[in-house]
Amino acid sequence: MIARLRSLTAQWTSLVPALAVVLLIFTWGRDMPGAVVAVMTVVLAGSVLAAVHHAEVVAHRVGEPFGSLVLAVAVTIIEVALIVTLMADGGDKSATLARDTVFAAVMITCNGVVGISLLVGSLRHGTAIFNPEGTGAALATVATLATLSLVLPTFTTSKPGPEFSPAQLTFAALSSLILYGLFVATQTMRHRDYFLPLTREGQVITEDDHAQAPSARTAKISLGLLALALIGVVGLAKGVSPTIEKGVAAAGLHHAVVGVIIALLVLLPETIAAVRSARRDRVQTSLNLALGSSMASIGLTIPAVALASIWLSGPLVLGLNSLHMVLLALTVVVASLTVVPGRATPLQGGVHLVLFAAYLELAINP
Repeated sequence: MIARLRSLTAQWTSLVPALAVVLLIFTWGRDMPGAVVAVMTVVLAGSVLAAVHHAEVVAHRVGEPFGSLVLAVAVTIIEVALIVTLMADGGDKSATLARDTVFAAVMITCNGVVGISLLVGSLRHGTAIFNPEGTGAALATVATLATLSLVLPTFTTSKPGPEFSPAQLTFAALSSLILYGLFVATQTMRHRDYFLPLTREGQVITEDDHAQAPSARTAKISLGLLALALIGVVGLAKGVSPTIEKGVAAAGLHHAVVGVIIALLVLLPETIAAVRSARRDRVQTSLNLALGSSMASIGLTIPAVALASIWLSGPLVLGLNSLHMVLLALTVVVASLTVVPGRATPLQGGVHLVLFAAYLELAINP
């Protein structure tokens, strides 16, 4: 019976990513009727679940922290491609697209994903255990990248408005790449044990479980299907965005809500994977996913849009407004206090989720 269930899982998780890409090809850039949008939404949900499945197969093969790094980087690369594509379409709204998307990713991952992971892990196991050395290093990198890329443009004076001059933008892009590269080297080579899950006694868990790791061939197939699934997730999310925009407008909500919904859809695979890890008492893996995704979103998006700005017309607004800077500062302070002890109760998870709820509320009613 178990073998039969595994066979069915392998079949649908292989078919759905291919179906998503085919559907994406036939619907890209077109206005679809409601029935087609409904089908796209169903396939989008299936692609999310398939992406999580294949990410877990790859993670089991390569081990932590490489597994969480694969999913975070894969999602971010495709997300960056989507941002650049939308910016190429032009329009007044494209000027703030990169800023809004990156900030939404930071708030979703650092408060939403972190909060629900800590809450699930602590409710299920009493306290959520993680390594403060690795998590603190990741948080410090996220805070530095966010400040350099999203806060400083508001205060620079070389150009009017919350924009970088070309020299400042080049510096921010290079700094983002260097910091992200240093972090990846630290996470995967020199101090890999800082990012591995811990036992209740504080011992590093070198093997995630006792099940036999998948073969190299299976892992390669899953890696390819993961890429297809993520392309389907991001592409179909863009495809259903006009319907989302109409629904948001009909409800009388602020247009920024559209970006939040799209970011939530794109980050859904990582969120599900993080919650699953927290349920298995692997909260460190959940935090690797959350903070790694936030870091990759900044560290890869800013250099990409900096390069794209060479041939894209119009301004590139990166600076946050005062309201968002307050939310970012509060997030960094709260996250720092959460990380220091190396363990968390439901209270810490609840605090992060309240901050996430505040972000959503202020996006709806700024």
